[in-house]
This record gives sequence, C-alpha cells and structure tokens, in this order.
Amino acid sequence: MAGVGKISPQDLESVITRGVSEIISRDEFVRLLQSGKKLRLKMGFDPSRPDIHLGHVVGLRKLRQLQELGHQVILIVGDWTAQIGDPSGQSATRTMLSHEEVLENAKSYLRQFFKVVDESQAQVIYQSEWFGNFDLAKVIELTGRFTVAQFLQRADFAQRFADQKPIAITELLYPLLQAYDSVAIEADVEFGGTDQMFNLLVGRELQGMMGQTPQQCFMMPILVGTDGVQKMSKSLDNYVAVDEAPVDMYGKLMSVSDDQIMSYFEYLTDVPMPELAAMAADVESNALNPMEPKKRLAWEVTNQFHDRAAADAAQAHFERVVQGRDLPTDIPEMSLADLRSQGVTEGNEVRVDDLMLAAGLAPSKAQVKRLLTQGAVERISQDDDPQPVTGGEAGYLLQPGDLLKVGKRRYVRLTDS
Repeated sequence: MAGVGKISPQDLESVITRGVSEIISRDEFVRLLQSGKKLRLKMGFDPSRPDIHLGHVVGLRKLRQLQELGHQVILIVGDWTAQIGDPSGQSATRTMLSHEEVLENAKSYLRQFFKVVDESQAQVIYQSEWFGNFDLAKVIELTGRFTVAQFLQRADFAQRFADQKPIAITELLYPLLQAYDSVAIEADVEFGGTDQMFNLLVGRELQGMMGQTPQQCFMMPILVGTDGVQKMSKSLDNYVAVDEAPVDMYGKLMSVSDDQIMSYFEYLTDVPMPELAAMAADVESNALNPMEPKKRLAWEVTNQFHDRAAADAAQAHFERVVQGRDLPTDIPEMSLADLRSQGVTEGNEVRVDDLMLAAGLAPSKAQVKRLLTQGAVERISQDDDPQPVTGGEAGYLLQPGDLLKVGKRRYVRLTDS
C-alpha cells in the first residue's frame, strides 16, 4: 500500500489535540502518523435514523482532516448491528428495525455523510459482506473470547443490571459484532464518541486475539446541544441537522448557549486556535459581546454546509427578523380552502393546534402541547399585536389574516384563499 508524506508538526498537533477527547494509545497513534503508512481509518454507523446532526460532524471533520493528509477512510454501514440497536447512552433497549428500513436510512445518511467526508477518498462497506455468511459456529467462537463479567463493566450495562432492568442477549452481541468489523477490514484506527469507548476497546482487544495489530481508538468529545445542557440529540430537540435550511441552521446556532460558543468553534470550524483563544479572552474580559462571535460561528457553519451567499442571506434574515423584530417577507401561507379540503376545518376559523400540524410547525400533538407550554407560540393579529398562546389554548380559533409564530423563526399565515 502506498505511503503518505511526512506530517508537519503543525498538522500533527492539530490532528491529536483539536476536537479530540482521548486516543488509546496516543503514543502508538503518533508513531503511525509519523511512519508514512497510509492508515485505514474506520468509522461505523448504524442507520437506525436517516439523518445526521452537528454532533456527528465532529468526528466526520476529523476523518476529512486525515483524508487530506493521505489516509484512507473506510465507512462501515452497520446493516446488521442497526437491527440489534446499540444501547450506548440509553437507559433501555432500542426497537429493532427491518433490513429494508436500515438500507433506506443508509441512503439518506450517506448523502449527508459525504457533505463532510471526501467521497472520492472513502470506501463504503456493508457488514453483510462478512456477517451474511456468519454461521452459528462462528458466533459461538466469537462469544467464547469474552465473558459476561467483562461486558458488565460497560457503564450503561452495569447501571441497568444494578437497577434490575432487562439487558437482551442481542445487546451483548453488539460490541462483538462491531469489534469483528475491525478484524474484517484490518482497521488501523477506529473513530467514535466518548460513549463508544467500550466498543472500540473490544475491537482493539479482538484484533490482538486474532493475530492483528490492535487498532488505535480515537475518541471525539460529545457536542452539547443547543439547550446548553445535554448531548445533541434529535429526541431531545436540541439539534442542528446537516440538512437544515440555511435560515434555520443559522437561527438554531444563534440559540447556542454562550458557554458553548468556543467548543462549537473548535469542533466544527477551521478558525485557528490562537484566534479562538484571543476571542475567548475578549469575551471573558467583556471587551467583546458574545453575540458577535456567535454570529460568526453561525455564519461559518452555515457557509460550510451551504455557501457564502446562503450564509449571508441567513445572517441578514436573522438581523432583520430576530434582532430587528421585523417580520420575514416570505411567510408561508395556508388557506381555509386547503384546510377544508384536508378535513382540518369545516368553518371559517381553525384551531391553533390543527394549523400547527397542517403547516408542519410541529410533528405531533404532543409536540404542539410542549411548545405551547413553553410559551413558544404567538398569535399576531392583523394589527400586528403579538399575543402568546398559552398551554391551555391549543383550541384557540384563528381567523383569516392571523399570523402564527412558533419559536424565533417559523411562521404561517392563515388566508381566505
């Protein structure tokens, strides 16, 4: 296999420190980078969901950085393990998916994955290439290499066992199958979040058992969501999706808590670290309003996934609508006629919750209730007088001309026709 060029001290420092939580073993990994060998970089994903958010992008950017230094990315599509479900960070087992659902999710995931990673320098492999012919004897041989006691050391298993909550046998197989992926492709380095440490280490150990050089385990930090508290997650509604429209992406990033701005800069942009240190110092000393670096962050990330024109337009929209409190010029409309044809209403008025659902401002009645309870919904009548719609007013009747605002950026106007 062809080697790669000598890595500069500056590139080495960036690879092993920026957006990195831990490397096992760091010294071994550095020696590999300096050896000139073209490394096989493994990242696996289970397409249990069809989309990617910025929390995933932290690791993808590291893969792209190493690609640019000449290394080979190998993406493992977990079309088998996704049917089991990895409980990492979960308090219960996950719903098993059909193989057809997994493959459909994978198509969407890959399209978004290659918005960050260079497709021309990546290899995509489905687990079914080796697990498709895995018989019972091989499964038993694989399970015989580890003990239940070893697996109960994993934090989420240990907690559920202590709480007397169920742990399916299939879940114990998950780390073994992920580990075998590393054996199958002879991975040099495997990438994952800190919540994947146990699984990555099982792969490292299994490779050693099977006569291969143990992989290095490269772990990225967990990105805190826009709520500033918990990890970014769609289920917690604190995420920014890779496929987000420019205005929504910019707007959501502007809701990032002030104490997370520098982490987002470090993990998701190429702004040099010395510049970030100076920026952080200026914010700390009150020489710089946090709003300014936050707007730059939102612009940098939006530009990365769209383009300069889209990022500029999103920033202008935010400054006009949110900061200037002006209404957008392109508010979506829904007519009473359309709502009647859909069976949403029969009269000349429509309920708040029905309009929110019909306009796609919330995916379910439960979400409508949550938004109302949080005070995130406003009715703006024809005289432009904003009135909050409270938690008990889901059935409040709107009339043609009324404008409904949900959150800071989403609107819909009810019309006669």
